[in-house]
Amino acid sequence: MKKTVSILLISLLFACGKPQIHPPIGGILSEKDMNISKNRAKNLNEMERKQILEWIDQQNEKFYPMKMNYWVNIRDFDQKLKKKDGDLVSYQYDIYDFDKVKLYDQPKVVKNVQFGKFEELKAVEDALRYAEKNEEITLLIPSVLAFGTYGDNKKIPNDMPVIIKLKLI
Repeated sequence: MKKTVSILLISLLFACGKPQIHPPIGGILSEKDMNISKNRAKNLNEMERKQILEWIDQQNEKFYPMKMNYWVNIRDFDQKLKKKDGDLVSYQYDIYDFDKVKLYDQPKVVKNVQFGKFEELKAVEDALRYAEKNEEITLLIPSVLAFGTYGDNKKIPNDMPVIIKLKLI
């Protein structure tokens, strides 16, 4: 009995001593797979940019490109004073598809968040840095800056560019 317990304890010690290493879900991507993914993203972004520019051409309202690769409806928007990390901001927005269908009944409202600690779409954070209180801005955002490859797992499917109507409150 003592011998069996000793063997069991020694086996447990060796089993616990060396952690088991697991590859990432889906395995390790080869360089070829990484290049395929990179080219897919590049091609998708180019296609969406072209579609958004065509959509803009059909609108009565003008839109202007931002450095981060989205568009706003305010000329020289990025020439305004830019808020810094640490500044607090409250805002709300509605999300639309490019058929101008509102995707959620209620706006998303966020209060008193600090720049530099956002858990928001990068284009929204960037636009808020230039927005003035009560200013309403329309953003045209390619999927890579919106909800990306996975969507939001609710109403926004994968690889969907969106329109966001944003207001600093």
